Amino acid sequence: MTSNTAQQDAAVTDRAVLAQSAYADGRHLAARQSIYRWQQPHYDMPGIVLEELAGTTGTVLDIGCGNGKFTDRLRQDRPDLRVVGVDISAGILAEVEKPVLVADAQSLPFADDSADAVLALHMLYHVGDIEATIKDLARVLRPDGVLLASTNSDTDKHELDQLWRRAAGDVLGIPEGPPRVSLSARFSLEKAADYLGAAFGGVRIRELPGIIELRDPAPLVAHLASYEAWAEQCGVPFQETVHRAREIAVEAISNQGSFKITCLGGILVCRR
Repeated sequence: MTSNTAQQDAAVTDRAVLAQSAYADGRHLAARQSIYRWQQPHYDMPGIVLEELAGTTGTVLDIGCGNGKFTDRLRQDRPDLRVVGVDISAGILAEVEKPVLVADAQSLPFADDSADAVLALHMLYHVGDIEATIKDLARVLRPDGVLLASTNSDTDKHELDQLWRRAAGDVLGIPEGPPRVSLSARFSLEKAADYLGAAFGGVRIRELPGIIELRDPAPLVAHLASYEAWAEQCGVPFQETVHRAREIAVEAISNQGSFKITCLGGILVCRR
């Protein structure tokens, strides 16, 4: 592991960065979520979660619930469930309907076998000890319960990675600049099944491939800019690189009619 990778891994798991900057409110998370409006096929992610929880009754814990995208939908469509949102950031939870709880996913304040379902959606790459956290998720889950986890592939949005490195190189005056911070790399779709399989006997993967096609650079720029909390780890002037990326994207859209981004994420359905 290179020192740069180690530095980035430390940054994406830093509790202060997560709670006070990256997810101090819902702004950056919403920017990353919004780019999927232009993805085809379009996936109703809360709808997929509802589908997987069709046979679930009782208590659902949404660990790392962020801006409440999933808790809100569950409460709307399944009022019979008791849904509790949990996040490390009190700031982002201020926007989420109660009941919510500020807590660290690595040490959950819930009793053994107390939840019928646990959600860990696009968050396990943010915990310092992934294995220990998964064990704690399994601890609070009843023996017949289900854990739903999600993440992205190592290949997800590689066009944005290429765009960033080109823009960073232009800013630095070198052929190719350093990579942008990868949030999901520590718990990517390629790694997730092994991590989860250590605590759960059955792990089923639902891959969700798609293409985002943009004719306006604004969603792309907003997505890149949402990584501002990790600007120091990028090794390049952040705002200047985002600006240069926009210029490159505008040129690509003018020449090709659109900017295409290849996506691959997935949901892992886990049972003991």
